[in-house]
Amino acid sequence: MAEAAVSSNGGMTRREFLYYIWGASMALFTAEMTGLILWFAIPRFREGEFGGTFTIPGDTLPSKNAEPVDFPEGRFWLVNLDTTIDEGTERMYQAGDEEEPIVGAAAIYKVCTHLGCIYDWNVANQRFECPCHGSKYRLDGRRVESPAPRSLDRFQLAALSADNEVLAVSEPDPNGTYAALPLPEGTAAIQVDTGARLEGPSLTLICDLRNNCP
Repeated sequence: MAEAAVSSNGGMTRREFLYYIWGASMALFTAEMTGLILWFAIPRFREGEFGGTFTIPGDTLPSKNAEPVDFPEGRFWLVNLDTTIDEGTERMYQAGDEEEPIVGAAAIYKVCTHLGCIYDWNVANQRFECPCHGSKYRLDGRRVESPAPRSLDRFQLAALSADNEVLAVSEPDPNGTYAALPLPEGTAAIQVDTGARLEGPSLTLICDLRNNCP
């Protein structure tokens, strides 16, 4: 056919021109789609924005076993735990199935593990309580009462020196969540990475261990 043949002056035929246009259009479409996928797939979070990191001065950390400090912009509570001391045992204590002391700082996600409600710290009862369905948690986020299916989730912590050198980083514990981080000497600030979250473990309810579940 005339369209399929090369033109007498050596140029491309109409069919070849259309093929080139179609190929270029497909390549452009593929590049645009790839760019959009990468734009949405790769998170871009600034310092101090949820999904990114929050650097907190060391003196903001509560004293050991004191009430938690709320960071609503980061959606977490900052706690300082120590089951080896007598202060604050109404808030933080060692349960019967916990063989090792719990010592260090932790950042706890402010969302209940039951149905995603925002829980709060109950000053009268000295524990976290969810207003939606009554789930209750110890100062460190461990479940006290159901219906929560697991303990509260945690974010990764890093201890920083005055020169912003990383002195220590929280690592997953045997239960699969971030362990409380004992702060090394020289810690001037704490960095919370809200992009690094591990789910809380499904440990036995503390009220079951104490035989006082409602």
